[in-house]
Amino acid sequence: KKWKQLSRLQRSVIIFLFAFLVVCGVISYTSMEEPWKSLTSKPLDDQKPEPEIPGLKLANPAVLPAPQKADTNPGDYPELSPQKPPKPPHIRRGPSNLQIKAPRRDVWLKTRHDPSRVTEELVQADKEEKTEKSVISWRGAVIEPDQSTEPPSPKTKDLEKPSSVEAEDLKEPVPINERQLAVIEAFRHAWKGYKDFAWGHDELKPLSKSYSEWFGLGLTLIDALDTMWILGLKEEFEEARKWVANDLVFDKNVDVNLFESTIRILGGLLSTYHLSGDSLFLEKAKDIGNRLMPAFKTPSKIPYSDVNIGRGTAHPPRWTSDSTVAEVTSIQLEFRELTRLTGDEKFQKAVDEVMKHVHTLSGKNDGLVPMFINTNSGQFTHLGVYTLGARADSYYEYLLKQWIQGGKKENELLEDYMRAIEGVKKHLLQRSQPRKLTFVGELAHGHFSAKMDHLVCFLPGTLALGAHNGLTADHMKLAEALIKTCYQMYSQVETGLSPEIVHFNLHAQKGQKDVEIKPADRHNLLRPETVESLFYMYRFTGDKKYQDWGWEILQNFNKYTRVPTGGYTSINNVQNPSNPEPRDKMESFFLGETLKYMFLLFSDDIDLINLDKYVFNTEAHPLPIWVPA
Repeated sequence: KKWKQLSRLQRSVIIFLFAFLVVCGVISYTSMEEPWKSLTSKPLDDQKPEPEIPGLKLANPAVLPAPQKADTNPGDYPELSPQKPPKPPHIRRGPSNLQIKAPRRDVWLKTRHDPSRVTEELVQADKEEKTEKSVISWRGAVIEPDQSTEPPSPKTKDLEKPSSVEAEDLKEPVPINERQLAVIEAFRHAWKGYKDFAWGHDELKPLSKSYSEWFGLGLTLIDALDTMWILGLKEEFEEARKWVANDLVFDKNVDVNLFESTIRILGGLLSTYHLSGDSLFLEKAKDIGNRLMPAFKTPSKIPYSDVNIGRGTAHPPRWTSDSTVAEVTSIQLEFRELTRLTGDEKFQKAVDEVMKHVHTLSGKNDGLVPMFINTNSGQFTHLGVYTLGARADSYYEYLLKQWIQGGKKENELLEDYMRAIEGVKKHLLQRSQPRKLTFVGELAHGHFSAKMDHLVCFLPGTLALGAHNGLTADHMKLAEALIKTCYQMYSQVETGLSPEIVHFNLHAQKGQKDVEIKPADRHNLLRPETVESLFYMYRFTGDKKYQDWGWEILQNFNKYTRVPTGGYTSINNVQNPSNPEPRDKMESFFLGETLKYMFLLFSDDIDLINLDKYVFNTEAHPLPIWVPA
């Protein structure tokens, strides 16, 4: 009766609205049930390409598959048997503003050992639970849109709940090339020595086929976790994971160095968590993070250098109440990320207080800082000495990287970084003779020293990273000059390997090289800084010479530091090719940093740790940028 009482116009409107709702329901049902069909039927040529980065090839997104075998002679690498990756699922990729996050535990467990089932398992799980679609990697890491840079509330935090993203097609993986295969072979050779003679211990002594302990926490193994992931070494990774799950225990009466344990252990665990999505590593990271917090219980809030992680006590070194400036200002990336993941603000609050305090201190010289700071007074000590080498180096690195990590919002960090680089230009830059190499020296009470640590070779990469993130182009020009100098620190030496410290000649003399090496400084510890900067320079410029320089360095490591029974060793004399005097020690950073940066340097895949989505800590462990550029 009511229907008959309606006018003809009213009836028409109702019929139209009903039909419209039916059509919308059909479309919605189709898109939910067959999200891949419309995408896979679309030709790849029709997909919207990523914007090109000048000088670099367009590559697949930041999903880390197992390496493919390149066209090379298998006989060149007898110990190498690269694993062929499964064909990646034809899924859509999200927008540029992404960050890696852990998947739900059930999806992780099902997909961790079977990459080909990743998409199938996730889609099925989402249907059953009526959740939205997510994009995940071959090991189950869920990628989700940006969140606020503010640490999440513990009440709302849900690490294992994926969310939906818009996405575009995956391109074919960039194949592993011959040089990358050589890095994989080198890593496996080093890992063989560690596994055979030092498993679960801190560092390998390859010549004596034994090990040394520093903290007794398996430093080499933890440092190498994300390297194995990036290189696609699944079997080695799974073996190491089992050790972490069953044998890594932090409840032990041992003193650890706050800085070293933060960058190697906490940083390594956080990075591996982000790359793998395995919550085991996050739980271990929270454990060690909490145990390091007593270091900040000082009168000044400048942390002590040493912490007993079993007793919960901390203290300065026995000979001083000072901490080094680099150590207290190069733990921020890791603790800030731990707060973001856990929602516990104490971690970030502690390290942010350090940076804010250092920002206000007197005793700087045009942004350059002294090497020591007192934990009682909170003031700089040993004033008047300025270097970018040991005890100060990573302070400058972390100014820039914290600014990048936090979404380029913390202006005090950027101001301090820019002021410091101007200080470097004003006080520490000089040119050598005869080749006029630009180098960074040191300043002691107004007197310039032409001494440069190999550690300073982090600077070209850091300058290039800043220029890539919108800072002045002059920084890139300086980076290009300095990386040339760092390469010459290798090429002008008899073994082709750099010493720990060089002195540059400021006055031209007949038959003299730019670089002079003192007997106490001619050791090589397998350090990563030059290779690190070569990686940044190649990633941002595409200039192949940086790959060639890195290849020379790798060949010389193989020639003078490789131990036949497994492992690589530091050497005492880079000037004696016939007897480089091996030291019988393989530092954990050789696997954690040097070989990782080598592998990335030789890759043309800009999304293999995309530098717009990740920032490396000072131990080469990539952590996500909170608001990617």
